[in-house]
Amino acid sequence: MKHDFLDKYAELDSIIHRLDPRIKIVSFFSFIFLVISTQPTKFLNFLLYFLLIFGVILASKVPLRFVFKRSLIIIPFVLLIAIFIPFLKEGEIAGSYNFASLHLTVTYDGLIILFNVLSKSWLSVLSMLALASTTKFPELLKGFEKLGLPRVMVMVISFMYRYVFVLGDELMRMKCARDARSFGGNRKWHIKTIGNIIGMLFIRTYERGERVYIAMVSRGFNGEIKILDDLHVKKLDLCFMAFFLTILTIIWTVL
Repeated sequence: MKHDFLDKYAELDSIIHRLDPRIKIVSFFSFIFLVISTQPTKFLNFLLYFLLIFGVILASKVPLRFVFKRSLIIIPFVLLIAIFIPFLKEGEIAGSYNFASLHLTVTYDGLIILFNVLSKSWLSVLSMLALASTTKFPELLKGFEKLGLPRVMVMVISFMYRYVFVLGDELMRMKCARDARSFGGNRKWHIKTIGNIIGMLFIRTYERGERVYIAMVSRGFNGEIKILDDLHVKKLDLCFMAFFLTILTIIWTVL
């Protein structure tokens, strides 16, 4: 199975890649917080937010096609939830449509809210992609740990990211084995087979977890993530955070 890791381009060399993970976490999460708290009618602010995060992505040298292709994945899920808002929100009517006996009206307030949800979701995803694409995953987890995220949560995220691909490979091998031994069958038989696969995958996952735990304890694991170079905040990190947060604050307060 081919895996597209979140940190696929984390090995690149750029000014964004060289920043301390804690600086990037604070900066990009501040970006999300201010974007979310911006009023829906401030369209210029959203444009400037986009230009700001777009400039960061350009400076990171991460391929734009990769970033925008990944960011658009969120749009269908947001639309699935927010597509009905223009028809349900009360306000000045922008248009009306008839479908057989069904009469639907679209309001300007509903369209603004739809734009607000889409733009905030997309900008937030862009910032998280900029963070994940420029930071090695162990360093990202170490940064969260240094910022006070509970160690249990850090370890759960670490194991989930590491072994979800292993379990995916395991599932694909079991599916290939089922297909190689299957010559048709009715729907009841297929449902029974899928149930057996899920049960076997659960058992293998549990056994693998036990083996991994024993192996880690035998090597002196104490729950702390180890990286080759410890994290150090440099002058470049502080300059970037000061510049980024200053521009972000100006966009949010002045405009």
